[in-house]
Amino acid sequence: MEEMEEELKCPVCGSFYREPIILPCSHNLCQACARNILVQTPESESPQSRRASGSGVSDYDYLDLDKMSLYSEADSGYGSYGGFASAPTTPCQKSPNGVRVFPPAMPPPATHLSPALAPVPRNSCITCPQCHRSLILDDRGLRGFPKNRVLEGVIDRYQQSKAAALKCQLCEKAPKEATVMCEQCDVFYCDPCRLRCHPPRGPLAKHRLVPPAQGRVSRRLSPRKVSTCTDHELENHSMYCVQCKMPVCYQCLEEGKHSSHEVKALGAMWKLHKSQLSQALNGLSDRAKEAKEFLVQLRNMVQQIQENSVEFEACLVAQCDALIDALNRRKAQLLARVNKEHEHKLKVVRDQISHCTVKLRQTTGLMEYCLEVIKENDPSGFLQISDALIRRVHLTEDQWGKGTLTPRMTTDFDLSLDNSPLLQSIHQLDFVQVKASSPVPATPILQLEECCTHNNSATLSWKQPPLSTVPAEGYILELDDGSGGQFREVYVGKETMCTVDGLHFNSTYNARVKAFNKTGVSPYSKTLVLQTSEGCNFETQSAPYSQLVDIKKLLAVAWFAFDPGSAHSDIIFSNDNLTVTCSSYDDRVVLGKTGFSKGVHYWELTIDRYDNHPDPAFGVARMDVMKDVMLGKDDKAWAMYVDNNRSWFMHNNSHTNRTEGGITKGATIGVLLDLNRKTLTFFINDEQQGPIAFENVEGLFFPAVSLNRNVQVTLHTGLPVPDFYSSRASIA
Repeated sequence: MEEMEEELKCPVCGSFYREPIILPCSHNLCQACARNILVQTPESESPQSRRASGSGVSDYDYLDLDKMSLYSEADSGYGSYGGFASAPTTPCQKSPNGVRVFPPAMPPPATHLSPALAPVPRNSCITCPQCHRSLILDDRGLRGFPKNRVLEGVIDRYQQSKAAALKCQLCEKAPKEATVMCEQCDVFYCDPCRLRCHPPRGPLAKHRLVPPAQGRVSRRLSPRKVSTCTDHELENHSMYCVQCKMPVCYQCLEEGKHSSHEVKALGAMWKLHKSQLSQALNGLSDRAKEAKEFLVQLRNMVQQIQENSVEFEACLVAQCDALIDALNRRKAQLLARVNKEHEHKLKVVRDQISHCTVKLRQTTGLMEYCLEVIKENDPSGFLQISDALIRRVHLTEDQWGKGTLTPRMTTDFDLSLDNSPLLQSIHQLDFVQVKASSPVPATPILQLEECCTHNNSATLSWKQPPLSTVPAEGYILELDDGSGGQFREVYVGKETMCTVDGLHFNSTYNARVKAFNKTGVSPYSKTLVLQTSEGCNFETQSAPYSQLVDIKKLLAVAWFAFDPGSAHSDIIFSNDNLTVTCSSYDDRVVLGKTGFSKGVHYWELTIDRYDNHPDPAFGVARMDVMKDVMLGKDDKAWAMYVDNNRSWFMHNNSHTNRTEGGITKGATIGVLLDLNRKTLTFFINDEQQGPIAFENVEGLFFPAVSLNRNVQVTLHTGLPVPDFYSSRASIA
């Protein structure tokens, strides 16, 4: 009951209501607090002046909201009447509950009367501190507001329940704390006294024992007070005015304003409103239960967030450390290359120094030798060697001139580290929000109460968890081969129910389902074990077990409807998107919601309306088929179009296989898509229309129809394959 305490406190004083009154806006105030926040209005705005001028329409006259600046987001803390010259500006205060209230412009005159009886200043106005609705009081003042006796009783019981613990009434010496109260005996017992004086047997076994607090409340409940009429204080309320929604007395009905209103018995309306409140509380209780479950979920999320944060931080540190390690390794590799280049340059320069040093020594020696030869005074001896020396000097000079005096290596390092892409990558290093924004769907839940088997077929149903917030784009249903082998997909689509036909008789199958969206697939659901019937309808029962039914040819029965999202805008939907027509005289295309890529599928369409002999088309199509032309005009559709006399097959605007026999209102069109044999076959009124319409069809196909405003059709799904085709398939 502690959670109820705020409902029992006055928005002005913040304490429990004392003598609460009900304002016309249905909010409550202490009578003393209501007097404290009264504001006096100008004479021209009084109810008397209004009634005198013929403008009064009710006992309470509400002020125009534009005449009072009550509060705003940029409130300066003051409220005033903007249109009254005589109205003083009154400081705005806040109650202990945080509600903004307006104190009186002038202190009330001293009086020895109680707040209920003290006179109210003439032309007084009161503003509700909760909804800020203002009204001008009439001659009755605060006595014109009804007292909330129900609220008084609730507060009284609440305060009693918070009192000290009750004592046992049968203890002889020091009374112990009571643990129960007997409603029939009206006695509080401790445990020893209850066992001794109130044994749970015999006539006492039928007595109802309740906790002491509950017993105290029921024991101290005062008799229901009879409320009196606010207009006729000596009269008790005896009827209920339906129009004004308030209790009235018989005098109000005879001479008051309720004389022409519809009234009902007070007791009957009391019970009716109690029943309505109880029903409303049931719905609110469900919301409160959901809120409690949601709070548990949020608290679990807090713990999970903390755990995920620690894990994610560790992962982030590890990833950054890995990047730093990779950068250090690359740094070492680049430094090795720099050192290698450094050693190479030094070696080249040192080799050139050594070579030049030897060459210079040889040149210097030759020069010194030639100078000494020139000093000789023997012409014949000089001429004997002069030609050879001249050639040697020229040869040596030429050797110095062939790039010998040019450095073979530059001092600059021809390496430039391009780190801009890496720096840009580091600056762009950020978190990818794929996991947070697009998680995979939650694991589907198999609905066991809707899953069953019949003969050699199995029906499975599933749903998303109630608290799942991630939508699923579709589901994948898998079955094993009935012998504990590998699982195989038998259905892929948006539906949450599927019937799988053509299973082995007297076999045990394992089924599971998973959901998928653009991010990925969910974990598998729990595996469901299904047992098929013992009987067998195959004439080839003596054949080997593996030849009775091939798991690759499982027949999946799916329930689906037309898809408004992909249809042409002229298509008109009804009957939960199972019935379609068109608003245009031109042919428009509509697709089914479910696409098929494997298995055998059969659905029917009934002709609800057929006027002026149009030629609707039925068949299958890709998702990107043209929607504004007849089905089969492009290479994305395979269809049969039919009028009242004959039909044709059409694909990529090629018309083939004209067949006699048309449709009328009430006719049934059957479409059989066998993706195991890669064929498409059509039926009219349970008879095959022409040969197999199309062969070698493979891929993803959606049921499709094209029609105009002269045709209306209804889709029927979840149908078994025609018997003659099933028997032909089993023989094949």
